[in-house]
Amino acid sequence: MPNLFCNSINEYTKPRDLQLIEDSIRKTYKKDLFSPFVKAISDFELLKENDKVAVCVSGGKDSLLLAKLFQELKRHNKFNFDLVYICMNPGYTASNEEILKQNCEHLNIPIIIKESNVFPIIEKIAAENPCYLCARMRRGFLYSMAKELGCNKIALAHHFDDVIETTLINIFYGGQFKTMVPKIKAQNFEDIELIRPLIYVKEKDIKRYTIKNEIVALNCGCTVAALKTASKRHEVKELLDNLKITNPNVENSIFKSAINVNIDACLGYIQNGNKYSFNDIYINNSKYRTFVKEEKDE
Repeated sequence: MPNLFCNSINEYTKPRDLQLIEDSIRKTYKKDLFSPFVKAISDFELLKENDKVAVCVSGGKDSLLLAKLFQELKRHNKFNFDLVYICMNPGYTASNEEILKQNCEHLNIPIIIKESNVFPIIEKIAAENPCYLCARMRRGFLYSMAKELGCNKIALAHHFDDVIETTLINIFYGGQFKTMVPKIKAQNFEDIELIRPLIYVKEKDIKRYTIKNEIVALNCGCTVAALKTASKRHEVKELLDNLKITNPNVENSIFKSAINVNIDACLGYIQNGNKYSFNDIYINNSKYRTFVKEEKDE
């Protein structure tokens, strides 16, 4: 079994034959990868006729799969939409950049790579806690690339596990119930929408597909934090692993909690930038119950 990640060109091995990889998406992994990908697009209306989508490819396992799933969807030709595959090079080492290019070439992903200086900038101004600022800067660069290419949407490869972990991080460390949503309008880039079509796809299934097809993907490629995982996300992963020992469905329950939010049983919430307290909720509920009672009495 090959190592899932590689960090130098000396570790790179060519994946399986492209035809076998694409066949596995259509057959072996259709239920676990392609079907939930299509379901998310349908459930959350992520694609529309004549969309032009910039599929963001970092070289990691998730984004390489995302690109292949979009290609498979395009092959079905149910409706007209266009795809471009973009990569912002934040300052990868030469060997990591070569791995990215070789993987994309072998997988038939016609990637457009644009250079940036994100890693060197982050190292100067946020070396101790680089991940948050790095993600923000990379996102802005990708929006700019998409706009230049005439795209109205960018697709990121955040998956089911990312949603769960982000939800718990916000609860444990941010003091708020806030999750990762399937689509969002860009604040600073007019007419561009961010979509997350892998929101139903589980990381374990992405790993199975990647290993089976001998795809040796990049890690995040960071030259600032090296191989370290953000400590909070690592803690949450460990917590979930422990919880799954006694409750195998704990992740599904957390995901469903973000769908079944009961505002009537909350201590407060924020909507469109406005903050509402429990008292606001209670007063509104009381007014509603009075209105319903009066309506019934008439």
